[in-house]
Amino acid sequence: MERAVVRPQKAASGTAEGPAKQRDAFFDNAKYLAIVLVAIGHAWEPLRSESRTVTAFYMIVYCFHMPAFIVISGYFSRGFEATPGRIKRLLTGVAVPYVVFEVAYTLFTRWADNEPDRAFSLLDPLYLTWFLAALFVWRLTTPIWKVVRWPLPIALGIAMLATLTPSIGKDLDLQRMLQFLPYFVLGLCLKPEHFQLVRRREVRLLAVPVFASALVVAYWAVPRMNYAWFFHRTSAEQLGAPGWYGPLMTLALFGCSLILVACFLAWVPGRAMWFTALGAGTLYGYLLHGFGMQTVNHFHVYDNGWLHRPLGEITVTVVAAVVVTLLCTPPVRWIFRFVMEPKMEWAFRRTTPAAGVAARPPA
Repeated sequence: MERAVVRPQKAASGTAEGPAKQRDAFFDNAKYLAIVLVAIGHAWEPLRSESRTVTAFYMIVYCFHMPAFIVISGYFSRGFEATPGRIKRLLTGVAVPYVVFEVAYTLFTRWADNEPDRAFSLLDPLYLTWFLAALFVWRLTTPIWKVVRWPLPIALGIAMLATLTPSIGKDLDLQRMLQFLPYFVLGLCLKPEHFQLVRRREVRLLAVPVFASALVVAYWAVPRMNYAWFFHRTSAEQLGAPGWYGPLMTLALFGCSLILVACFLAWVPGRAMWFTALGAGTLYGYLLHGFGMQTVNHFHVYDNGWLHRPLGEITVTVVAAVVVTLLCTPPVRWIFRFVMEPKMEWAFRRTTPAAGVAARPPA
């Protein structure tokens, strides 16, 4: 694995999933910590109904963990263009893993959920694969966002309209794709100096009372708010709210999420840490930890009452963090690289020399 660069002002080139020629320790740290929070959030799901405290933490984590990951993905998609090389990388690094894991999760779910007749559907993302489908579409639309005059307001408008449209089907999890779109577009609009701004010492200090206040508000909101709003996968009508509520919640959640994302990034270390190298394998951890969660649910591990007590909840949190960390390590990446980062040179035509470049004369 390449040695991480510790100068955060020099962003690595490449994508959020694949290795880059020059890596930035800050972004690798942020991706690793975000994916750990994703796994912890999934591990907390069966504990929500019996603990108001866990539910409050769950709401806080879901308010910013995927937005942070998506903002970073957008930031590293700024250089995407519809060139043969970029398209090939998009297909092999996003489309192929989507197809493989969609099939794998369908087969695994047949066993885990006792649904032997579950049908295959590449248009209905199962479990965690929605992110790959969304990333594929978001990245294809990158050239559009780079030329329009007001990309972020337009993306927010689309997300707001999505909450008014219950007729949007499940194809490619379009509802979630549209509602999370502003975070990706925001990442496209960001520059290195914006990340330097949130990492100032005063911002790090301010993040402490902000997070503490957010936790208090979340604890208060547990019995008063439907936390399904944080999933961004249904319309206002489907959540039992009036239509006008959807656009307002979109703006409110976007503002809250950005504040917590800024606080999260303010605390991310910019120097190389023991987990920095794991940042290059976060997509592995993201896609693979779902099999562990489904296995745990299949064997009804959460039926153990001890896990619903404070010590058990802490244990669940630690185990989730350890498991997803192991899934980001080089040995796991080496085993699954043929699926996550396939070469597939046989599937593509050889690119021709660019126009205007003289061909080499024959010997």
